[in-house]
Amino acid sequence: MESNGVRIPVTFTDRLRGWFKWIVDPLGRFFLSLGITPNMMTSLGLLGNFLGAYFISQGKLALGGWLVLIMTPIDALDGTMARLRGDSSDFGAFVDSVSDRYAELAILGGLMYFFATQGNSLGSTLAFAAAAGSVLVSYVKARAESLGFEAKVGLLTRAERYLVLAPLLVFNQPIIALWILAILGNFTALQRIWFVRRQAHAQMK
Repeated sequence: MESNGVRIPVTFTDRLRGWFKWIVDPLGRFFLSLGITPNMMTSLGLLGNFLGAYFISQGKLALGGWLVLIMTPIDALDGTMARLRGDSSDFGAFVDSVSDRYAELAILGGLMYFFATQGNSLGSTLAFAAAAGSVLVSYVKARAESLGFEAKVGLLTRAERYLVLAPLLVFNQPIIALWILAILGNFTALQRIWFVRRQAHAQMK
């Protein structure tokens, strides 16, 4: 696939959807059969991540990590359920994306609060840098798409960030997780900026 003459690589998130479609679709059908709607699933995932963020802020990192680890796949089911029910919409995708940002920032905010109460300035700074990277990765994509460019590329998209953060919280290694997120998250934002620049230059030729 190309955008403005520039080839768009397949992201890890897209590969995950393909790899786990065989289990995600049946799960989506099962929850729909119970009367659970996609919006209810979105709300459940968001509330679960908020609860995880609270435990993290109180220093219960492993418990918070387990909640994040469990709730992330649950939250990912809402789009699948909407597709299976035949009521996928742009607004639904918009709400899902916004709720994902709230959940991720709540978790990183919980870490920032925890490190601040411990007097750990390095941890607080890394949590802020990781949050900034997370926001910028999403903002660059949204802004690019509003201008007609593609920016769905990069090393550390949302799926990869959760695969780094949740397990390392479970193993009580938040600083390692934050170093990775702070550096590679912001690097991903720069990758997207560069990708948009390539498309803009290709458009002018």
